[in-house]
Amino acid sequence: MSNVIQKEQDIRDDIGWAKINRDVLASLERPRATYWLLFAFAFGLFLIGLSCEAYQYNRGMGVSGMNNPDVWSLYIATFIFWIGMGHSGTLLSALLHIIHADWRKPVYRYAEAMTTFSLITAACFVFMHLGRLWEVYYALPYPNERWTWPNFQSPLAWDCMAILTYLTSSVLFLVVGSIPDMAICRDAATGWRKTFYGWAALGWKGTDRQWRNFRVTYLAMACFLMPLAVSVHSIVSSDFAMSQQPGWHITSFPPYFVAGALYSGCAVIITLFIMLRHVFRFEEYMTIPILEKLSRLTFAISMVWTYLNLCEYSTVWYGNDPVSKETLIMRATGPYAGWWWAMNILGSVLPLVLISKKVRTSIPIMLVLSLVFNFAMWDERWMIVTPTFSHGYYPWTWDHKFFPSMIQWGILLGSFGLFGMLFMLFVKIFPSVSMYEVKEMVHATRHEKLHAHEREA
Repeated sequence: MSNVIQKEQDIRDDIGWAKINRDVLASLERPRATYWLLFAFAFGLFLIGLSCEAYQYNRGMGVSGMNNPDVWSLYIATFIFWIGMGHSGTLLSALLHIIHADWRKPVYRYAEAMTTFSLITAACFVFMHLGRLWEVYYALPYPNERWTWPNFQSPLAWDCMAILTYLTSSVLFLVVGSIPDMAICRDAATGWRKTFYGWAALGWKGTDRQWRNFRVTYLAMACFLMPLAVSVHSIVSSDFAMSQQPGWHITSFPPYFVAGALYSGCAVIITLFIMLRHVFRFEEYMTIPILEKLSRLTFAISMVWTYLNLCEYSTVWYGNDPVSKETLIMRATGPYAGWWWAMNILGSVLPLVLISKKVRTSIPIMLVLSLVFNFAMWDERWMIVTPTFSHGYYPWTWDHKFFPSMIQWGILLGSFGLFGMLFMLFVKIFPSVSMYEVKEMVHATRHEKLHAHEREA
């Protein structure tokens, strides 16, 4: 009798696994109409940014409004925002994989893809800020026939090497983790898709030896990526912390930048979670309990970011640098006061509403909150860069207030369009939910329920 029951349980498991395959593969064929609206919106933003960049390329950097002393402005602030958002996806995926958090399995695939496209978008701002795009090779750290080497003592050179290393590692982590799913797509596809997925599956057959090697490789990459992600964003913070500018020469910047990166990344993961749940009909996999866990994680990271933010303020206030203190006062009371207070209220006070379970489990509220948190994190990068240039050591800068031109705002919108367009293309071509890991999660849940029934009996 027990063998019959076990056989029926195995049949139910097989049916459940086949349903997972059908649901995820259907997302590659028949998304809701909302998908095409989102893609068209992202493509429109991308065209706006591309037009502004072409205009700036033809007319020169003067149309951006940047000047002395504001030589970094919106481009570098947005560059840091995208770098931070990119670091969090793979970092959270690797961390949750190491601690065996099963609830990550329906969401980690698109979080890793988010990392790749965020880094690509961030790299574009290096070209935009240069103005003369053809001279980017001067910044690349490689020996060359001109007998000139980059200054390896400069944090900007560290940025280039660190970001290239992290982008390569993140792509490999995404590709390796997708191999079993590529084999499922290969077996279900026809025509050119079968050829494409067959190439992406790298000869995967699902043998015991392949699974063992896959587990070891994936875990080793996750362990490697965690310190790499932390070190890379710490290096980005060195662009500021190693300078002598008031408000930047602070030792807490590395963990502060890492916390801000995780904060913005969690907010974007929630936004994409809600979007994919609706567009691809993933209500059975991207469940409300998972959304609640993401909300709790966001709340915890927001409190860490708030603590480090207060540490920065107290360090400057009680320090022995009157210029840095004057810069902090100017942020709170000067021409950028509205932006500064918005950053603190939206990024530190508003997350306290996540204490309520009704808020954490409400999809409309969490969608709005995730967008607001992302604005607060972009505003934080803007507040790091611009006020310091507008109130530095030289008094001639103190009456200066910089505000980006329409060209800069257009390129900023274009960056969101580029990210959205690349991400929407990805989820239409590749499975945005890991099929084999969701099956493992379902199988583990069923075994837990079976053991619970046996204990009750």
